[in-house]
Amino acid sequence: MRVLGLDYGSKTVGVAVSDPLGLTAQGVETVWRKQENKLRRTLARIEEIISEYQVTEIVLGYPKNMNNTVGERAEKSLEFKEMLERRTGLPVIMWDERLTTMAADRTLEETGVHKEDRKQYLDQVAAVFILQGYLDAAAHKKEQQEESES
Repeated sequence: MRVLGLDYGSKTVGVAVSDPLGLTAQGVETVWRKQENKLRRTLARIEEIISEYQVTEIVLGYPKNMNNTVGERAEKSLEFKEMLERRTGLPVIMWDERLTTMAADRTLEETGVHKEDRKQYLDQVAAVFILQGYLDAAAHKKEQQEESES
């Protein structure tokens, strides 16, 4: 039972996948496209990854504005969610991704990745942060349920 994490951008989609137990997130790749609205190949590649890793659920970054409003990028993410659900038949959970790209950039900087090389990893690392946040929250929720039952 693996979970796929996606960081959807205007020309890239960062991809991460959980371990089989759903505890940790690992980066898989960044899917690039030449134009924002050309998604056929992007969706096909995501379907290949879903099949390869036997994914049962998708977590998609939801880039809300800092004041909690929904802007243009968040609207595009919601449209992408609908496309994913139609193409894959899997549930897609929207996950607040505010500041994940900044955190990913800082992490790459701290690990010594040169500024000009960061873009090729940035969205993939952001996808890891999105997915790990979701996995941690799910584990916490499960712990709380177990405590309330005992």
